[in-house]
Amino acid sequence: MFAIPRGARVGLRSERRQLCALAAAAELHVRRANYRKAETLLRRAVAIARNRLGPEDPLVATLMNNLAVVHKYQGRFAEASRLYRRVLSLLQRTLGHDHPDLATVYHNLGGLEHARSRPDQGEPFARRSVAIRERALGPDHPDLAADFAALAAILDGQRKFDEAERLYRRALAIFKNVYGPEHYEVAVSLNNLAALNQTRGDLVTAERLYRRALALKEDLLGPSHPDTAITINNLAALCNAQGRRAQAAKLYRRALGILERALGKRHPNVTVCRNNYELVLEQTRQISH
Repeated sequence: MFAIPRGARVGLRSERRQLCALAAAAELHVRRANYRKAETLLRRAVAIARNRLGPEDPLVATLMNNLAVVHKYQGRFAEASRLYRRVLSLLQRTLGHDHPDLATVYHNLGGLEHARSRPDQGEPFARRSVAIRERALGPDHPDLAADFAALAAILDGQRKFDEAERLYRRALAIFKNVYGPEHYEVAVSLNNLAALNQTRGDLVTAERLYRRALALKEDLLGPSHPDTAITINNLAALCNAQGRRAQAAKLYRRALGILERALGKRHPNVTVCRNNYELVLEQTRQISH
C-alpha cells in the first residue's frame, strides 16, 4: 500500500513540492508495472528529503515506505522488510504507537509476510492495521476495506476460511459502495474470493469469479499487466484442477510470457508460474503415453 505524502494532503509547501511530485510519478510507474523507474524516482526523493528535511521527518518515512512497496513488487523481500521496519521505528518515535500512519506500515508488513509464504507471521501485523484504521476512520472507509482484504488473504493462507470469507465480502461491499462495481479493488477482491472458493472445492463459483476479475483487470490495467497475469495463472490452475489441461497450458503460457516481460525471469511470481506450466506439460505427456 502506497502512503500519501503529507504535502499532498494539506497543500503543497514550496520545499515539499518536488518530493510530492516525485512520489506521484513513482506511483504512476508502479501502476504501469515500471518498477525500475519507480525505484529510481523514490531513491532520489528519499535522498532529497533526508538532506532538506532531516532524517526524522515523516515525509522521509512515507517515501521509504513507498520504496519498500516497490521492492516487494520486484521480489526483493529482504530489502522491503528492512525498509518497512525502519519506517515503523521512525514513525513510532515521531508520531507515537497508535497514529493512523502506522496502519499503512503494519498493512504492508503483513502483506510482505504473506508474499513470503509466512502468513502466520503476517497475521499480527494485519490485525494491528485493522485495529488502528477502524478506530481512526470508522467501519466503511476504503482504506479499512484494504486492511480487511489483506487480513483475509493471510487467514486464507492459514486455512481459516470462514473468517477470511467474511472479511473478503466486507471489503468487496465497501469497495463497490465507494468506488462502484468496475474498480481495480473490486477486481482484486473477486480474484481473492475465487481463490478461496477454489480451495474449498467450489470450482464453478471460483471460475465465475476469476473470469469476472480477469475481465475487469484486462479493462482497467490492460491484457499485458503482471497483475492481470496473476489472475490468468489462477484461472489456469482451476482449469488444470478440472482436468482441462490444454486450456490450462494455454493460460499458463500466456501468464508466463507477461510476467517474464514485466518482472524478469528470476522474480518469485515468474518461478511459480513457470513451475505450474511445466507441471501441466508433464501431466499432459504422461497421459498421452
